[in-house]
Amino acid sequence: MSAMAAEIKKGRKFDQVLEGARHVFLRDGFEGASVDDIAREAQVSKATLYSYFPDKRLLFSEVARIECNRQAEEALREFDLNAPCAVTLRDIADRVVRFFLSDFGIQVYRISVSESHRFPELGKRFYASGPELLRERLGMVFGHYVETGALKIDDMNLAAEQFCELCKCDLFVRCLCGLCKAPQEAEIDRVVTGVVDMLMARYGA
Repeated sequence: MSAMAAEIKKGRKFDQVLEGARHVFLRDGFEGASVDDIAREAQVSKATLYSYFPDKRLLFSEVARIECNRQAEEALREFDLNAPCAVTLRDIADRVVRFFLSDFGIQVYRISVSESHRFPELGKRFYASGPELLRERLGMVFGHYVETGALKIDDMNLAAEQFCELCKCDLFVRCLCGLCKAPQEAEIDRVVTGVVDMLMARYGA
């Protein structure tokens, strides 16, 4: 069994290790992050770190998975499914766009995509905790509004994937290329509005 496939063992300092790793990965990137730096930031010994994560790739993918899950669960608690469909979709689009444009979102995307050709399991874990998770959560929301008659969607997965890709329109690519380090609120609003308008035009009942 490879280190990436090994079961993650939790313990008293597990969260401490993850928080230290998150800080170092965002600061130095995947390649630049050393085990020594992560252990120092987390204030644990290297032996403790290795007891939880025998491989740096596994540690990185777990940091990304937990953060994506945390944000997804937090979002579901805050969204009001009793609100009009367009209002809820706007709230979701705003959150998704801001996550994509955040330092964490940009770094996770860059690292996962750049390393996945060498470490396919890292790519699989990223997909499961990122795009696949988002598609699943969006499907739940879309399904609710299909039942209420606000939306008409035959292919839920395709609609969710279209929503996600629209959230990456313009700003995300420019940020990835280092051309837009601090998007203005008006720019974010333009993308969010476009996402909702396109989805409602295509799937609004």
